[in-house]
Amino acid sequence: MPYEWSPQAIGSPLTRLDLWPHRSLPRRGFAGFMVVTCVMISLPLFALLGTVLLWGLLPFVALAVAGLWWALQRSYASGNTHEVLFMDADAVRLTRTNPHGDVQEWDCNSYWAQVNMYPTGGPVAHYLTLKGRGREVEIGAFLSEDERRALYPEIKNALQLARVAR
Repeated sequence: MPYEWSPQAIGSPLTRLDLWPHRSLPRRGFAGFMVVTCVMISLPLFALLGTVLLWGLLPFVALAVAGLWWALQRSYASGNTHEVLFMDADAVRLTRTNPHGDVQEWDCNSYWAQVNMYPTGGPVAHYLTLKGRGREVEIGAFLSEDERRALYPEIKNALQLARVAR
């Protein structure tokens, strides 16, 4: 799962949840994929060696490889998104770091904080939000539907435990 609950220190009521987007293609796999793609795309060009057609097709092949490289690099950049949810007896705080480095924060008294899941009617199925202080914010926007479904009861239980710690 692309999220992790940090173990609590002894005597510390603070709970921390880190969330990040899942990356199915690691950097090493990216390099291998690009090498295999370049080899597979260049195989048909060997038949055109020494002809004028090679020079006509080469810019399009280079453009296709460059476009694939750009798209995968952009996907990796979006993977820099990171959310941290802190919960203790007094407050709940959600901090989201976006791919370009800008930070968004939301906080609320833990007594009034609510976690909600909207199975339908949200922008995505099983839309997961935190509500409090007159605002409702999405958590785990980058998670899959199954991951949001699994995370909902965990956050709900952690929130109840934070309230009991009062």
